[in-house]
Amino acid sequence: MTASVAVTGLGVVAPNGLGLADYWSATRSGKTGIGRITRFDPAPYPAQLAGEIPGFQVEDHLPSRLLPQTDHMTRLALVAADWALADAGVNPRKFPAFDMGVVTASSAGGFEFGQAELQKLWSLGSQHVSAYQSFAWFYAVNSGQISIRNGMKGPSGVVVSDQAGGLDAVAQARRQIRKGTPLIVSGAVDASICPWGWVAQLAGGRLSHSNEVARAYLPFDTDARGHVPGEGGAILVLEDTEAALRRGARVYGEISGYGATIDPRPGSGRGPALRKAVELALEDAGVSPGEVDVVFADAAGVPALDRIEAEALAAVFGPRGVPVTAPKTMTGRLYSGAGPLDLAAALLAIGEGLIPPTVNVTPAPDYELDLVTTQARAADVRTALVLARGQGGFNSAVLVQASGR
Repeated sequence: MTASVAVTGLGVVAPNGLGLADYWSATRSGKTGIGRITRFDPAPYPAQLAGEIPGFQVEDHLPSRLLPQTDHMTRLALVAADWALADAGVNPRKFPAFDMGVVTASSAGGFEFGQAELQKLWSLGSQHVSAYQSFAWFYAVNSGQISIRNGMKGPSGVVVSDQAGGLDAVAQARRQIRKGTPLIVSGAVDASICPWGWVAQLAGGRLSHSNEVARAYLPFDTDARGHVPGEGGAILVLEDTEAALRRGARVYGEISGYGATIDPRPGSGRGPALRKAVELALEDAGVSPGEVDVVFADAAGVPALDRIEAEALAAVFGPRGVPVTAPKTMTGRLYSGAGPLDLAAALLAIGEGLIPPTVNVTPAPDYELDLVTTQARAADVRTALVLARGQGGFNSAVLVQASGR
């Protein structure tokens, strides 16, 4: 029998809430964390809004010796991991080192670190590493820093598949637990709100240029004009369910299904593959479409991409066949951190019986979505589907379910 994998700890760093309680309070009430960029002067750029994490004082959370070897993104990830372990009631010093591993994701992160390295190159010469080497190293740094800080010597890795990466990392963590590692720290925190990162994101052509907070990021709306980026995400503690229950852990829910696909190349004549990812996740979990209580949408905010997602959901669940929500309208798209943050929201929705809203959006009728807007909706949530897509054609879907269903 395949091992069941439970989520026992959540650590959240988000633009609308620092810490799990603050994030959920803001999300369930529709509070946005999007605003004008403060980490640098955005005036020269056509896009000037982002979801920044407010009130994060690193010296309140991490020892000063870690600061020279980390950047903003890594510090956020380390703090989220600390909070997730504490939430799970796990003291890593009391666990066998090889019984714990770390699998995270990275996508847009690394720009801040790379920008600093380029500045060193410009000012001090070639003795410093190249920007390419900086990124190659940085993709491993979050996972490595979490491992080192907590003495975790089990399986370790970093998944890179743009915004889909956070869900892919959780799926890889589930595989490692099923292979015998009792506990894996997983998820993702991403951040690239710096000038170099901003230019790179603008080059992708998907950023909203609106300066109106309430009108900038409008997935499934007739006025959709792109997305607003953000920083943050969530770190999850995953465990073998039986082992977690034996130690008396609280279980938020179980990772019960996963599916991933790649869209065909443009001009191939074949359609998008998001629907197939959803179907694979349902099949993996042994769940029928009628058993899904809510979908946490990818919500690209780009009309063509929104239509692909809406059509996939209608094909699987029927027109307006399942409640859909996109709480990332309150945070911006957090790249690899978005999927894990939606997983955290889905697990909290299961626990409270409440679907958080999609703010500011008036859904276009022809998308045929039952989009939860304006305010949270009370619901008996036992099974939630979380979707994420990344540039390059990545599609990922993860099903989470109430424990003991």
